[in-house]
Amino acid sequence: MTATSVEPRAAEQRPAEPDAPEWPVFRFKGTDEQLTDLLLAPLRGGGPIWWALFIVSLVGAGLFVVSMWVTVAKGIGTWGNNIPVAWAFAITDFVWWIGIGHAGTFISAFLLLLNQHWRASINRIAEAMTIFALMQAGLFPLLHLGRPWFFYWLIPYPATMGVWPNFKSALPWDIAAVATYFTVSLLFWYAGLVPDLATARDWSRSRAARIAYGVFALGWRGSSFEWRRHRLALVLLAGLATPLVVSVHSVVSLDFAIAQLPGWHSTIFPPYFVVGAIYSGFAMVILLLLPLRAAYRLEDVITERHLNAMAKLILTMGLLLAYAYVVELFVAWYSGDPNERFTFLHERPFGTYSLIYWIMIACNVVAPHVFWWKRCRTSVAVLFAASLAILVGMWLERFVIIVVSLHRDFLSSSWHFYRPTWVDLGLLFGSIGFFGVLFLLFVRFVPFVAISEVKRLRHELAANRGREIGLPHA
Repeated sequence: MTATSVEPRAAEQRPAEPDAPEWPVFRFKGTDEQLTDLLLAPLRGGGPIWWALFIVSLVGAGLFVVSMWVTVAKGIGTWGNNIPVAWAFAITDFVWWIGIGHAGTFISAFLLLLNQHWRASINRIAEAMTIFALMQAGLFPLLHLGRPWFFYWLIPYPATMGVWPNFKSALPWDIAAVATYFTVSLLFWYAGLVPDLATARDWSRSRAARIAYGVFALGWRGSSFEWRRHRLALVLLAGLATPLVVSVHSVVSLDFAIAQLPGWHSTIFPPYFVVGAIYSGFAMVILLLLPLRAAYRLEDVITERHLNAMAKLILTMGLLLAYAYVVELFVAWYSGDPNERFTFLHERPFGTYSLIYWIMIACNVVAPHVFWWKRCRTSVAVLFAASLAILVGMWLERFVIIVVSLHRDFLSSSWHFYRPTWVDLGLLFGSIGFFGVLFLLFVRFVPFVAISEVKRLRHELAANRGREIGLPHA
């Protein structure tokens, strides 16, 4: 019997992969050189859309700088904070940005350890998003100090005065958690970049670009020895980063849970915050991914399979978050504590900020249910709209936890309404602009799709089922 007569029967006996015929994980049919050209195309120039977005982001970043200057020069009295709402926009922004940073490490580290092929096309974008989101997040606690130039007092260094940080305070916990997470995420991101920087070096036409990429590529030559060490380093860093995904936002949640305030003092906060963080992070990844996919014609590399998988993860996280909301309400009712019942069963749904609460419920609980429908999971418009709604909802959730809990504390004589100032709004929207500037520069100067991993995936698929994607067997 010839090989050609056996192959069709073997293909019939092979179990069909779910969704694979309709939504392949990779469907580019050109050569390796054409694939490299496609993925390095953004490095040739931004184009009018890139420039338009960059200018808008620069304006936002300018607003951020002005708001920070006003804060530092005149103090945090320029914010809308008062007593009892001593924590407001700055901490809301901090927790929101930290949460967004979670999906990057989740996609890269978790899915690498689980050997999920579909991560190859999107992990670089998610990792970069994590780095830039953490950079935004780290600024807000520093500004909230009031005197950010003394930030190093939070670090246990051998000072001659013998003054040590107060380890019972949540601030040193945040410094330790965010700094550790940022360092590991940055190493993980850079380690994955090295082979692609070498590709950019060899592909560049100008001498200056070849020198710049060559310096950051650390002399990479692509030998089998280097590939073995590179793969080992990525797996080790992934193993180190994976528990950090859980730990960093658990630490942030303990900032609230250690307090006695109704609305904060809850044992469900660590898992609740981690789920919410991954939820908002995935929404941000989709929001960044879809425009890049359309602008650079990457539909054959970032396929409907990726959109479908991410929509399912969004739906899963949305259901877990809805469960956490229900548990919060049940525990508040079951505790019998009148303060807890007032906060959860009266003030949030029917109080001063009830409109914000119900918008939050609509965005976080209702919106992801569109992904029960198969067509919605691969619709670019639906994915974009739902992701935007989830990001808004998750910011509002932090606002509800922080401000709504604080403005009605134990003493009714101290109750006070909170209203943000233009500086608060400038810091929030300005940080989004600053994030946009960093991300657009990344897209312009660094390969935002992991070329080496996509090629590896391509050849693995070719070896396993070459006929399905139109490639010869390796």
